[in-house]
Amino acid sequence: MPATYPDLRDRTVIVTGGASGIGAAIVAAFAAQGARVGFLDFDIEAGAALADRLAGEDATVRFEPVDLRDIPALRAAIASVREAFGPVGTLVNNAARDDRHPTEDVEPDYFDERIATNFRHHFFASQAVLPDMIGLGGGAIISLSSIVPLAGIGGMPVYSASKSAVVGLVRSLARDYGQHNIRVNAIAPGWIMTERQKTLWLTPEADATRAERQCLARRLVPEDIARPAVFLASEDASAITGQTVVIDGGWV
Repeated sequence: MPATYPDLRDRTVIVTGGASGIGAAIVAAFAAQGARVGFLDFDIEAGAALADRLAGEDATVRFEPVDLRDIPALRAAIASVREAFGPVGTLVNNAARDDRHPTEDVEPDYFDERIATNFRHHFFASQAVLPDMIGLGGGAIISLSSIVPLAGIGGMPVYSASKSAVVGLVRSLARDYGQHNIRVNAIAPGWIMTERQKTLWLTPEADATRAERQCLARRLVPEDIARPAVFLASEDASAITGQTVVIDGGWV
């Protein structure tokens, strides 16, 4: 059974990219704690379906359809969650797409779009909720990085660079806002078996490589990330900040 953290009950939580995959598992995990969860995503169909399912389980959730590359729209979506649920005490910056892209094919427009998709919204979402957390006397920001830069995985250099940037942002914000009891941490997932991963990248050969490189042979699933995210937001993690927690079954 997942652990229960009473301090998360009634806390306002925002999760970006929360309609599917790891994000959906994170939304469900916080909702199960009794938190008020707003989640942001551009997949309207998946987001609405998740919101309906969780509402049917008596969870308090709100889906905000938004393209996170549009910073004014991101700010408006966060403001909408704040108006509905109150000041934001936890932010999970989850949204990303690990599309493959050979270095020689990358043009400036594609580079900028990848940074906007995988990193820029981390900064501006954090910026938008920091005043709430200061007013609350504390809070938690959790940003998802990746083992891709740690393991030196090739074939997606801009994605790898953006996920490295997440770690730098986390450490800087942790230093700047620790005085306000705001904790900022990163999670670096390994290969998590979302439907997207299974559809696009999972082959028998790739799965055999995964099993060989991990210390734990089993496939990792979204809940393997969601449960630690909830822990990092809770008071049980009150002394943890500025850290990158690698959750990869022992790959790196």
